[in-house]
Amino acid sequence: MGAESDKQRQILDGARAVFMASGFDGASMGEIARVAGVSKGTLYVYFDSKEALFEALILEAKRDLAEALFRLDAEDPDLHGALTDLGRRYLGKLMEPGHITIIRMVIGATEKFPRFGQAFYEAGPVKGVARLSAYLAAQVAAGRLRAMDTELGAKQFLHLCQAGLLTRLLFGAGGPVLEDEIEPRVTEAVRVFLAGYAPTD
Repeated sequence: MGAESDKQRQILDGARAVFMASGFDGASMGEIARVAGVSKGTLYVYFDSKEALFEALILEAKRDLAEALFRLDAEDPDLHGALTDLGRRYLGKLMEPGHITIIRMVIGATEKFPRFGQAFYEAGPVKGVARLSAYLAAQVAAGRLRAMDTELGAKQFLHLCQAGLLTRLLFGAGGPVLEDEIEPRVTEAVRVFLAGYAPTD
């Protein structure tokens, strides 16, 4: 990694800390520069506005998330196991307080800057669904699942896994999610999904 990439990484790390602590509206470029350990002049060389910096941060967060969560081997015949592993990873990430904070920040800033919501949606949920959809399409082709709209099926599986959990976390209602809540949710999501899409013959 070159010096320029190191400096950009340093700025993004500082910006994440400030945005997480103060939210989008409460953050300032001066505070971001201070926390990142760079001058405001250096900061503006890399990002010409707070909006550009925030957008870069959320795109990075969601892209990395999609790549980390949706690692699926289309050749693996253990469909039940693959979906179970994905469900566990998905709910584990969903439970992270930092992840929920980012979602809240994006929602809060989207009314003023609609492109933030669109960018966040396209970089994360859309990419994750596309990866899962491609995996499901391979399972249909292999005869392990019946013919389906695989994009819709991907969305259904993810919603079965979280089944209201995201709403609960976004509103801070019902207390923290406990580890022992994950396994039953994932087990039931896989069971219902396969009951709906398993081959009929």
